[in-house]
Amino acid sequence: MTPTSAGPAATKVIGADRTTARTTWHRAVAACSLSATAAPGAFALYLVLTLVGGALPVVGAWLTKLVIDNLATGAAQGTTLIVIATGLGLVGAVVAITPQVTKYLRAEMERAVGLTAQDRLFKSVEGFVGLGRFEDPHFLDRLRIAQQAGGHTPNQAVDGILGTGRSAITVVGFVGTLLLLSPVMTVLVLLCGVPALAAQTALSRRRARMFWDIGPAERREIFYGQLLTDVAAAKEIRLFGIGGFLRGRMSSQRHTTNAAKRAVDRAEVRVQTGLGLLAAVVAGGGLVWAVWAAQQGRLTIGDITVFTAAVIGVQSALSALATEIARAHQALLMFDHYIAVTAAGPDLPVAAEPVALPPMRHGIELRDVWFRYSDEHPWVLRGVTLTIPHGKAVALVGLNGAGKSTVVKLLCRLYDPTRGTIRWDGVDIREVDPAELRQRIGAVFQDYMDYDMTAAENIGLGDLDSINDRERITRAARRAGVHERITELPDGYDTLLSRMFFTNADRDNPETGVVLSAGQWQRLALARAFLRHRRDLMILDEPSAGLDAQAEHEIHASLRQHRSGRTSLLISHRLGAVRDADEIIVLGGGRVVERGGHNALIESGGEYARLFALQASGYQAREVVR
Repeated sequence: MTPTSAGPAATKVIGADRTTARTTWHRAVAACSLSATAAPGAFALYLVLTLVGGALPVVGAWLTKLVIDNLATGAAQGTTLIVIATGLGLVGAVVAITPQVTKYLRAEMERAVGLTAQDRLFKSVEGFVGLGRFEDPHFLDRLRIAQQAGGHTPNQAVDGILGTGRSAITVVGFVGTLLLLSPVMTVLVLLCGVPALAAQTALSRRRARMFWDIGPAERREIFYGQLLTDVAAAKEIRLFGIGGFLRGRMSSQRHTTNAAKRAVDRAEVRVQTGLGLLAAVVAGGGLVWAVWAAQQGRLTIGDITVFTAAVIGVQSALSALATEIARAHQALLMFDHYIAVTAAGPDLPVAAEPVALPPMRHGIELRDVWFRYSDEHPWVLRGVTLTIPHGKAVALVGLNGAGKSTVVKLLCRLYDPTRGTIRWDGVDIREVDPAELRQRIGAVFQDYMDYDMTAAENIGLGDLDSINDRERITRAARRAGVHERITELPDGYDTLLSRMFFTNADRDNPETGVVLSAGQWQRLALARAFLRHRRDLMILDEPSAGLDAQAEHEIHASLRQHRSGRTSLLISHRLGAVRDADEIIVLGGGRVVERGGHNALIESGGEYARLFALQASGYQAREVVR
């Protein structure tokens, strides 16, 4: 595990997006559409309550004015006052219950949107054909943000958008009220509100920018924290005594983020204090004017009430308007990562009309294949041409970095060759549906997976059509030499191979989960591959790397029996395991440097013979010198 960050590239993308109003509009539409689709009823009611909430303060202020004026003048009859008072009471009741209802609706939308957004995100990720995006740090960072943002930022954006509408309704209503009472005071209040709007917006943008700036430091802090509590790292951390060093680095990252947050908090205190003083001066001045106007007979007591409410309402609504705009803008920027992932589409070209993949009759051919991971990377393969004949076993050997595992990735179409073609019985695999191609391949990868599932499920994942076929699963386990170990588990094949999900009450109960050794996990991976034994091509990438000598011998004996008459590609650093292959291909520097049978390669005295002799020397008896 290593710390990653969005880096300058992500920041540049974000900055570019901020300058595009049209893009922001599209994000807003997408966020509202997601919320409306996931929870249509809750969204509609939330929309109505939020917008109605913007008019309630204005309505309440006018009803209060009518009550006071009628009481002061005694002009209205008792029935009229009761009707007005009843209306004022209803407004108060709606104001009282609206926050609770909207809180529930917001939570309901959060749950619905979270479920829908998660499903859409991972469905999109599932549609990535190759590995390129999963090995791109910038994209992985965007994917992590998309996971975090997809569930809640749509609702945050909706809250901000509707909050902006609510504040705008309040501002328009109170401005209209002020215009009726004093156009001059209306202009003064609005002019004083402009600095507040600008300051709040600038402050919110600064805070949003700060969160982006400290993102790398926060991720590094998380990395060091996870490292200090990771069981896999615990041995080395204690043996090398590096816990204090790592803790110091973690604390340093926290100091960095705290300093950035403190600077913004201090700026916010200064701005909010200034805005508060300005609002107090404007409100106080307006109140003095209103009292003077009332003394002159130009305003009633009710007018003073509604005027004061309007001044305070405009100021608070303008402040809220700035806050909601900034909140919506920040949420939409975060939501943009979700949109980018879900709209990314396939990472490798997929044929509009895929060619059917024929049953293998001749074999697979790599023709002048060149490959590198990007234009900035060196060539991994340099004009590789080789054939894996139908029904034959071909072995790939060579030093680390020779390109063996890259050949495997290309055969599974996890990447496409930069130049050259890979043909399956003459059909370019780029013209075939990737899912169909992979259905025809079985594989054991060097970096195989351990799934926190039952033993049966760990094997059955190799072929979902057989995940409930206990007979086939058992047969594959026997072939991989792991059946006896599974039957010894507390629940046999139904034993959970993980301690991740147990509770404190189950901590000492072995039946809640068992963790296997590395060699036993490798045998499970082999069983998973054996479940696909009917496939056209079997790829075995270091299938015995984690096994002891006896287990390795047993596995390779089983593999030799399994490979007999089948098309297979075997990769191993242990050359004794590949000596019986029909053809051995030696890669060096991304090129084929030798090919042939074991005996012929030994006799030629080339790279294979040199490597074989080096390994054999470690097993040869040495003469004891006395």
